[in-house]
This record gives sequence, C-alpha cells and structure tokens, in this order.
Amino acid sequence: MISSMTGFGRSEKINETLKLTVELKSVNHKYLDLNIKMPRKFNQFESSIRNVLKKYCSRGKIDLFISYEDLSDSTKSLRYNKALAQEYLEYYKMIRDELNVADDIKTSVIARCPDVLVLEEQDADEDQLWHALEDVLENAFSSFKESRVSEGESLKNNILEKLDDMDRIVDFIEKHLPDIISEYRSKLEDRVKEFLENSQIDESRIAAEVTIFADKIAVDEEIVRLRTHIRKMRDILNKGGEVGRNLDFLAQEMNRESNTILSKSSNIEITDCGIELKTCIEKIREQVQNIE
Repeated sequence: MISSMTGFGRSEKINETLKLTVELKSVNHKYLDLNIKMPRKFNQFESSIRNVLKKYCSRGKIDLFISYEDLSDSTKSLRYNKALAQEYLEYYKMIRDELNVADDIKTSVIARCPDVLVLEEQDADEDQLWHALEDVLENAFSSFKESRVSEGESLKNNILEKLDDMDRIVDFIEKHLPDIISEYRSKLEDRVKEFLENSQIDESRIAAEVTIFADKIAVDEEIVRLRTHIRKMRDILNKGGEVGRNLDFLAQEMNRESNTILSKSSNIEITDCGIELKTCIEKIREQVQNIE
C-alpha cells in the first residue's frame, strides 16, 4: 500500500459537556514536520498527540488544528478576593480623609473593583479530557490516512503507466541500434567511393571505422541498467510501504542512464527517444516527491 504525503482528515465530537474538533492537512516534506495549533489547556498533551500521529504517518509537513468549546455549566466559579477588597476599602477611606470628601463607599462599589470578584474556569479532569481528545484524534488521523492512501494509489498507477512508456521507448532504442550501425556503414562506404571513385575500397578500414562508431554509440550497458531500475521501481511500487526515498533514488539513477543514452546519440530518432525518456523520468520524479 502506497501513501501520498498529501492528505486531509477531520473529526468532531459533540455532547452535553463539550464540542471538540480536530482537523489536519499535509503536503510533502523530507521528514515529519508537525505544527499544532490548539487551546492552551491541551499543551500538556502535545507529546502524546505526536505519538498518536506517528502511528499513521512518518513523513510530511502537517498542520494540525484542535478547537475546544466547553458546554457545561459546572466548569466556572466565582472567586472573592477578600484581601484585595480590604485593600481597596482602605484606600477609599484614605482618599476620603485626605480630601475631606463625602463617604459614599458601598458594597457594590467595592465589588466592581478589578479582580475583587473573578469568574474562574475550574480545572478539568486531565484523564477525562485526554480520553475525549484521543478518541477524536484517532478518528481524524484514520480519515487522514485513508485520504493519503487513496492519493498514493493514484500516484502509483500513474507511475506504473510512465514505466510502461519507458519500457516501450527502451525497446525501440534496442531494436533500432543495429539498423543505425548498418545505415552508418552504407553511408560511409558511399562517401569513400565518392572520394576514391573507381579505386578499390579497403574493407578492413571500413570495418574499423564502423566498429569505432558502434562502440561510440553503444548503449547496451545503459539499457540493461535502465531496465533493471524500471523493474526494481515496479517491484517496490507493488510491494508498497514507506518507499518514497527508494523511489527517488531510483529516479535519479534512471535520469543518469537516460542522459548517457542521449549524449551518445547521433541519430534523430534515438535523440527523440532520449528526450522522451527524460520527460517520463521527470514526471516520475515529480510524482515520487509526494510519496511517503
């Protein structure tokens, strides 16, 4: 099973006490790069969140968003800061005495002073909170994994089609190389005849020139290696797993062999084939960059 590094997942949980939403998306990256945006109360779970995610993927730049809404009425309480209220009262009395103003200090005045009465959020049960979060995380990550696998299968099929095209091109090159050498020999003989007119052609010299030319354009080794790389890539794709790095290496090796074939080419048809090979490989490399 092949996984893409592009994916999206979402899960939500709503009950009488909370609304919890987890959403994540990813793009390709050499390593696992996780960026989490979540309420402060979940910061203590960051390490656990990362450990859960590692069960579902190993590479990719991932943005994870967690939103939380407390729907219960029992999580908030009013706190009375007696010491602060007393301090406010003492200063009010000091102002009254020093400025000789009317005493209008009332309970409502003290109560409205900053931080005398504070609405506080009670600490939630950590185990209960993590249990709720973990459940939503697992569902979101599972959905995320499914989307990456679906995209990965599309990439796999596309690459396999490109490998079939490469096999066809290599077959053409291998089939037409003898004809190119034979054509070169005929042209060489015709050229020599023009220069020598009715003189006897030195067959040994012609054979030597043809041998040199054949050696110069010989791409047998490159074709063998290219076929090996194509076969190896096809096997890796069919086997599946975390194969992105291996595929990227093979694509680089394929590109090296196609460059050599192109540099040795002196025939327009083989040159076109070399360019077509490089085009296929470049498309494969683009696809491989997105495979985990």
